[in-house]
This record gives sequence, structure tokens and C-alpha cells, in this order.
Amino acid sequence: MNTDFKLVRKTRNTTCSTSSIELTIHGSPMDPVAPGMKMVSSAVKHPLEHTWTLWYLESDRSKSWEELQNEITSFDMVEDFWSLYTHIKPPSQIRLCSDYSLFKKGIQPMWEDEANKFGGRWVITTSRRSKLELDKLWLDVILILIGEAFEHTEEICGAVINMRGKQSKISVWTSNGQNESAIVHIGLKLRETLKLPPLQMKYQLHKDSMTKQGSSVKSVYSL
Repeated sequence: MNTDFKLVRKTRNTTCSTSSIELTIHGSPMDPVAPGMKMVSSAVKHPLEHTWTLWYLESDRSKSWEELQNEITSFDMVEDFWSLYTHIKPPSQIRLCSDYSLFKKGIQPMWEDEANKFGGRWVITTSRRSKLELDKLWLDVILILIGEAFEHTEEICGAVINMRGKQSKISVWTSNGQNESAIVHIGLKLRETLKLPPLQMKYQLHKDSMTKQGSSVKSVYSL
């Protein structure tokens, strides 16, 4: 990376952040930008390795899947991410059957996208989590992504949270479902950083999701 920030894990007694994973600049933790605060001058902003785009989907049976995807905005600076995050609803407050997706700019949150179609996703089990825990887990996942916490960052496409009635789902999408070493490394890094217990994550190929019979999709790997 050519930036001067890094991803660290740290617990703090503060009401400014719901997450224990933070972006740190010059060794000092960055607090989220408070609602209503003006954007920081570009002269002191800190660039991310990639530009990321946030998408929102709200279920509507009268529209196609592509029409349902609403591109909210893109960002490529640490400060712009926090400004965005503090001005949108957390996942627990959006409607059921809605999704948030965060993908590298130019990649759409769809199986058919060129960057996704030969890949798959690590699905994180979120059952028995409170709304606050679910929001925190989602924030932790996206901080891991934009902070480039993986060795195989070129394999990362994005992440999705599906808000559903019985069980919501968070998944991290990768580009090559045949790259076993990268997939396993990403999965282990997620489990370690998120402090997940064993057997809370399953890797599924997008092609299997597209052709599934019934409600379940077979898993290629489990961690």
C-alpha cells in the first residue's frame, strides 16, 4: 500500500464508534465524522487503496434485479467514508428484504458482473445476534475491506448484507472461486479479525447459487 494508514484492532470506551476495528492514521485512531460536521479539507484527507461504491437495494417485485440496485455514492478517502457512514441508516434500521452492498468501484453487486461471475462468497452466519451486534459486525467487515487487511486484496470484490426476517446474512465476495489458497486465507483472516467461533462461515460459488435447487446452496469450504 502507498498510504500512511493501517487497519488495527482496538477496544475503546467511546460513543463515537460502534466497532472495535478502526482505521488509524499516523498511529492515532480516527473517530467517525460527527453528523452535520463539514467535510475535511482535501489537503488533509487520507486516501484509500481503492475507490469503493455503496449500493442499496429495496425489494420491489415490479422491477428487475438491476433496476433494484441503487448506487448511493463512491468514496476513496478515509474521512469521506466516515462522513458517509454517519449519515446513513445502519443495517438494522433499513426495511426487511433490503440490502446494503459495498463494492470496488466499477463492480456491480450481482453474480453476472464480469468481476464476480467466476467467483464466490464467504457467508457469515448472523443468527442469534442482536441488532446492535449485527450493525457492528457489518461495520467491522467493511473496515476490513477498505483497510486492505488481506494479502490477496486483488481477489476481493465487495461485501453484502441481506436483511431478512428469520436470518440476515453478511457475505464477502471474491473474484476467483478456483483460487483455493486465496479463498482460505481470506476466510481465516475474516474469522480471526472478527473473532468468530468455528463453523460460522461457509464459502459458496456464485454459479452454485445461480443454479441452486431449493433454498440451500452447497458449500465448498467451511471455517
